[in-house]
Amino acid sequence: MTHWFGLSPAERTAAVVALGLPAFRAAQISRHVFERHEYEPRSFTDLALADREVVAEGLFPPLLTLVGEQTADKGRTVKRAWRLEGGAAPAGGAVIESVLMRYPRRDTVCVSTQAGCGMGCPFCATGQGGLRRNLATAEIVAQVADAEALLASGALPGRPPESSRVGNVVLMGMGEPLANYDAVLRAVRALVAPVPDGWGISARSVTVSTVGLVPGMRKLAGEQLPVTLALSLHAPDDPLRDELVPMNKRFDVAAVLDAAWDYARVTKRRVSIEYALMDGVNDQTVRADQLARLLHARGDWAWAHVNVIPLNPTPGSQWRASTRRQQDAFVARLEHAHVPVTVRDTRGRDIDGACGQLAVRQTISEPAPGAAGR
Repeated sequence: MTHWFGLSPAERTAAVVALGLPAFRAAQISRHVFERHEYEPRSFTDLALADREVVAEGLFPPLLTLVGEQTADKGRTVKRAWRLEGGAAPAGGAVIESVLMRYPRRDTVCVSTQAGCGMGCPFCATGQGGLRRNLATAEIVAQVADAEALLASGALPGRPPESSRVGNVVLMGMGEPLANYDAVLRAVRALVAPVPDGWGISARSVTVSTVGLVPGMRKLAGEQLPVTLALSLHAPDDPLRDELVPMNKRFDVAAVLDAAWDYARVTKRRVSIEYALMDGVNDQTVRADQLARLLHARGDWAWAHVNVIPLNPTPGSQWRASTRRQQDAFVARLEHAHVPVTVRDTRGRDIDGACGQLAVRQTISEPAPGAAGR
């Protein structure tokens, strides 16, 4: 499928010419898309009427159909469910989810990179459903475009539309981004390319998560893209991590932390160590001590930041979140060891839009205006 969102600047020019249009039309179209956040070519009045139809049919085919929406946090968190267009059976019509979160000074969108996930982490709702297919670059980027359009519509409470832009993109929705490496990398390059070639989002404001696919981590370190790498660790010892993150049997704790350290060393970007606290499973203070030792052993500077995540409930899970007392004790031990640590401000838990909850259920409701739901 050819879509403007998934093409490089050079490919956009070639695509326009292939449709029989002058090459300069590519710059015009990109200004509409990336400067003005206008995604319907039939409204591009600086194109001839006939050309608009050609561009719409050839370069802006439907990608996502909005099939559900839920809101939380007084309307400041919006989870949207999308049905993917096309795709061979059984993956045709697969559903993905994205979450837009409004904060006082920034707007963050969490996007999916796969329909489902093949990593099999048992405490994660997405992992319980298995993998249906990879998303194309355009399908990843379309989720960001929709968030931009939703903010511009003024439908959400918070700052006025003219001062609202997606400032942070986290590739932490459904799927394992590094298992869809090529499409994800192209999406990241489109997001960080300067306007009008791309969205103009700072690379430092883009986060790519992984359960620890070491080859992908090392490859990403060489891309000269200073994005934030988020490593879903969840346990500092192999026996427990084998249970929580099955991929650990292929890339163990030592291997993934070595790759994370190398990423920080090469990019000069601090790695986020994601750690979902589970009551009586991985929340013992002895494990906090062990984690601190592992991090300090790899660098004498604060190359990693531990992001403690209170476990979010999912149907059928045998685990529950740690008590607040145990969470505080775990964090205190890391702080005592001089490990940078914060507790994630969980958003969207009551609509199954928080970490590990995507694809639990969908609630169909009347959607607010957006870009991709057509």
